Order: sequence, then C-alpha cells, then structure tokens
Amino acid sequence: MSHPDPAPRDPAVLEALFRPKAVAMVGASTQPEKLGYQVFRNLAEAGFGGPLYPVNPKADAILGRKAFPAVADLPEAVDLAVIMVPARVVPETIRACGRKGARAAIVISGGFSETGPEGDRLQQEALAAAREAGIGLVGPNCQGVNHPYHGLCASWPLLTTRGCVGVISQSGTVGAALMDWASLEELGVSAFVSMGNRGDLDESDLLTYFAADPNTRAIAFYLESIKSVPRFLRAMASCPKPVVILKAGRTPKGRKAAESHTRSLAGRDEIYEGAFRQYRIHRAATLDELYDTAKALAYLRRPAGKRIAIITSSGGSGILATDAAEMAGLDVAPLPEALRASLKPVLPPHCTVANPLDLTGDATAAMYRQVAEAAAPHFDSLVIIFGDPIPGASEVVPAGSPHAVICLGGAEVEREERARMHRKGIPTFPTPERGVLALSHLTRF
Repeated sequence: MSHPDPAPRDPAVLEALFRPKAVAMVGASTQPEKLGYQVFRNLAEAGFGGPLYPVNPKADAILGRKAFPAVADLPEAVDLAVIMVPARVVPETIRACGRKGARAAIVISGGFSETGPEGDRLQQEALAAAREAGIGLVGPNCQGVNHPYHGLCASWPLLTTRGCVGVISQSGTVGAALMDWASLEELGVSAFVSMGNRGDLDESDLLTYFAADPNTRAIAFYLESIKSVPRFLRAMASCPKPVVILKAGRTPKGRKAAESHTRSLAGRDEIYEGAFRQYRIHRAATLDELYDTAKALAYLRRPAGKRIAIITSSGGSGILATDAAEMAGLDVAPLPEALRASLKPVLPPHCTVANPLDLTGDATAAMYRQVAEAAAPHFDSLVIIFGDPIPGASEVVPAGSPHAVICLGGAEVEREERARMHRKGIPTFPTPERGVLALSHLTRF
C-alpha cells in the first residue's frame, strides 16, 4: 500500500503543469475520430492564451495550427508536453521534451504497468527519463488535466466553466463523469486531474497544490489506493480545506479488482477508515455522494449544529427527507411555539404547522421565502424542497447559506430555476435523500 517517499516536489513543476506559458501536444492527430484529434481540439478551444504546438510528422497543420515533425523542431521552449504516442516511444519523447525545456508532461498513452511486466518496464524507463530531464509527469494511462482558470484542457470532455471544486481521480471515466455533471449544472471545477497509473505525480502532490490554490474551496478524490499513506496524511494535516474521498476497493473482491486496474495495492479498508476519521476526511460511499458532498462543502456555509427544519410543498418528499435526516444523524427538531404562532397567519389554513413543514400545493416562492426567513434563526440549517413548479424559486435562498436546496417534480420551471441557482453558486440536489446526506457531511466533524 505504501511506497518510499520521494523528495519534495519542485513548485516549478506544478506551475508548469497548471499554468504553462507554452504547450506542445506530441501525437496530435488530423483524424476527427481519433482521441489525439479530440484532445488537441479541446486544447485549442479551451481558451489557452499561449503558443500551442501540434507535433505530428505526417501533418502540415492541425486545426489551422502549423504542425511540427518532431519536438526538436519546435520554434521555442515549452513548459508542458501532452503526450499521446505509442508506449514504446514515450521514454524518448520525454527526453526530447526535456531538451526543449519542458518541466511537466501529461502522458495519456496506455500500455504501461496496467498491462503487465513489459509495460511496467516501459513505465520505469519513462519515469527514469522524466527524472533525468527534471520533468514532473502525470500518468501514464490517464485522462489528462483540465484547468479552466488557465484555459487549459488537455483532457476530455471539454469543460470551461470555472468552479470551486478540485477533482482528482485515479480513474479517467469516473473523473469524466464528475466533469460532465459539473458542466451540465454550470458549476464547473477549479481543476481536474486524472492520475492514471500515478507513475510520478500522485494524490499527495496534488493535495498539496490544491490546498494552496485560491480558486479551490473543496477537494474531491476518487482513489483505489494511496501510494504513500504517511505522506498523504502529512499533506492532509496541513490542508485548510475540506476533502472528500470515494475510496474504491472496500470489499475483498473490490480490492482485488482495484489492484488489477492500475497495478497498485489497494490495502485493507479498515486502515483507510481509521485514517479518514482521524484526519477529518469526508468519506463518500458512492459516486453520487462524492459529487454531492463536494458541492455542499464548496458552496454551502457550514452550519453551527445539526438542528434542521424541512420546508416543502410535497408531503412525500418531506417524509423522505425526515427519514434521511434521522439516518444521517440530523435533528428534525419540533418548531418552537413562537415560530408556529408567527407562521400561522401567513400559511394556508389547511397547512399543518410542524416539522417537516408542508406548504402544500398553494406554495409560492414568496411563501417559501417568508417561511425560510422566519425559520432560519431557530435552526442551524434548512432543507428546502421545491417539490412542484415554483417560479422564482431561485430568489428564495441566498448564495453562501447553510441551507440545502432540493428540486424535483417541477419539470421545465424546475430546470430553469435550478440553472439560475447554479449560476449564482447555489448548489441544488435532485432528491431529498441526496440533499440531506450532503448536508449531513457539513456537520460531520
């Protein structure tokens, strides 16, 4: 599970990775159906402001940019190299990039330790070449890096929306799913890194970087193992930001599958569980929970305690939220008598003034807002469920509140109001269970 700790990472390596001045893509393709074309197109369309050079010995130009037959032919030094060539030529490609001044490389190519002994030999040769050249390496066998704040998308899918969650994934597809959700919800990310085989740069290096990144409020990991647990926990001890981890391989068979995926030792789950508790790391059990918790940690203010009030226009949704809250350790406390008395004049006569508080089908955005403002001083946080089409729902809750907003059953009106909330930095959740579970993470420690 653990490997010897490497020397401290040169900050210039991470600067070249996330904020390069010039980028070369070795293996850029002219064929739209190939990944080498799609990644280069994303690099070209992400808004990168510096020189971007495609390297392909069989092309004169790619997407209107002059192509070069070899790295040695580039007209100037580059900080970052994105490499998508066959595994057998990756080591020499890294050496050539080092001679051209590169300090960081992203090796998207597969065919390394994940394939067996010969691939492992090639990976070790590539790492030796990177060390000799002073290059920090992401991958190999990875889905790349996306840094919207620098207009850099050496990955897929293309996501340019700037957000507050740093996403680090050992699986490219899992990371891509998180990116796609963040794109659809217009919440974006602060950056995304797919680590792949983690030959060089790993979760500890990236945790240290994101801990100091001013655009990152919360850090989300998908991990199958931790390369050096002591090193990771040292980085965690000095991290001022909340971290949520989906650690795969919890069961014996899952651990075996994780170990065969990227040839890394997954380790016994109880060791991770103890370490996560000790270092106040939020643990997600599912991909949905990882995404929801990261949103909550990044965009919601941490409540002072666990007393919640549930405000809904759907009795069924209120019951589901109550069950979820009880199971998550939140306190669905009775409404104080003074609050009950103040609410009765503004609610429909058939409304039962209790917790959960069902505003019924007569609910309007103005009613939600009036009730939420009256209830908020009596509780640590609110669970606000828009269970019907509620025009103006996006005006009920301010950004940066401790309140969880759940939207369901409102069809087109719901979609429009949810989009408005996301553009304001107000996260929403699609079910009572998911919203309440995400909120419970904010009170966990």
